[in-house]
Amino acid sequence: MLYGGTIAPGVYRGKDVTIQDVFEAVGANAAGKMTDAELLELENVACPGAGACGGQYTANTMSTVMELIGLSPMGFNGVPAMEARKDEVAFKCGEVVLNLLQKGITPKDILTRAAFENAIAGVACTGGSTNAVLHLLAIAREMGVPSPSTTSRK
Repeated sequence: MLYGGTIAPGVYRGKDVTIQDVFEAVGANAAGKMTDAELLELENVACPGAGACGGQYTANTMSTVMELIGLSPMGFNGVPAMEARKDEVAFKCGEVVLNLLQKGITPKDILTRAAFENAIAGVACTGGSTNAVLHLLAIAREMGVPSPSTTSRK
């Protein structure tokens, strides 16, 4: 799979800003430390184009997971949504998929217990979204990867 990419930061009063800055500004506005007009100005520039939120939230966490678990080529998902290299990366990802199809390699061949353990370690190391737990459990179940409690009983 190829991740669509993360969004570029916006610029507010000469400083790079992301959706996280908007979250913090909402609190500052509620506390009377930022005017409604300033908040609106920030909101209008924080997300300047296409792409997933710039924080290590679910989309970027799962993008990292897809590389670490083996479903995305390493380094491809780190290319931001609107960067010119995205077209080249998308083409190369298509080549990888065609190669997998020609060789008869399926997700079940890739999604091993070790691959899941690698992905889980990656989530922990990056401080990724806790939603990764739900997604990884669902993928593992779909692929028939046994849980630790199941394998320890054997």
